[in-house]
Amino acid sequence: MSATKVSDTTLAVSIPEEKQSKAIPSGTSGVKSFLSGGFGGMCLVLAGHPLDLLKVRMQTSTEYKSTLDCFRKTLAENGVRGMYRGMAAPLVGATPVFAICFWGYDMGQKIMRSAYNLSPTDKLSTNQILFAGGFSAIPTTAVMAPMERIKCTLQVGSASGSGVVYKGPADAAMGIIRTGGITSLFKGTCATLLRDVPGSVAYFGAYELIKKSLTNQSAGQGSISPVAIVTAGGLAGMANWASRLQTAPEGRYTGVRQVFVEMMRTEGAGALFRGMGPAMLRAFPANAACFLGVEISLQLMNKAW
Repeated sequence: MSATKVSDTTLAVSIPEEKQSKAIPSGTSGVKSFLSGGFGGMCLVLAGHPLDLLKVRMQTSTEYKSTLDCFRKTLAENGVRGMYRGMAAPLVGATPVFAICFWGYDMGQKIMRSAYNLSPTDKLSTNQILFAGGFSAIPTTAVMAPMERIKCTLQVGSASGSGVVYKGPADAAMGIIRTGGITSLFKGTCATLLRDVPGSVAYFGAYELIKKSLTNQSAGQGSISPVAIVTAGGLAGMANWASRLQTAPEGRYTGVRQVFVEMMRTEGAGALFRGMGPAMLRAFPANAACFLGVEISLQLMNKAW
């Protein structure tokens, strides 16, 4: 697909010339970054949760032979509604988590502009974009770690063999706190940060570079190409993965190093990649939906004010 064909496929609503400088990455306001990120996060959860559930189950159990086998058994055990088990927590949490993520990305860009004396309309270099992407993970982790902990606990449920089944996110949170205290909600924070700083570098970096190569425009500049956004957003999300530490029984692991050592000793290197199939299947549509939601909502806000 040529860049010309992609750039010609645009949404009916275009950004007025005088407002183009307000979109990511050339000077978006913090409020718009926050709101558009939250909307994109909700789009991501709705599009990708069923495959996220399969990914977590495969990562925490050896009973499934493949992604299809996990899907069949989960569907037979819980029905269609079971495919959305645990969605309440990430759906409710999607707004603040992704809002903070995109706000953090915008702040990272502002830091680079200030450090290099760049105006809001100057384009950032690749390294500056990568810095901004990595920076976004820092404020996001404080919110995401507890939500991931609750979500994974709900998703594992009966599949973990523990016999503990929670009624919902609040019940799961209280159960986690009763078992290990308030700090146990943040179990896996170190692993999450180690995962998300490089992950966010790749996430935002890939999105900006792929979209620019398809349209010859930075994100948010000029008319929006849905095909370019979906392609760039989907590919940018292909590296998503979840932390094994967050789903472990209370007291089993003392840290990231112990998780890694025990997995390698008892299950081999293949355990590190368990759940990769559904993770990759989920990544493209979920993140394509996320970035499409972000770009469209940002464009509409730029048109409104």
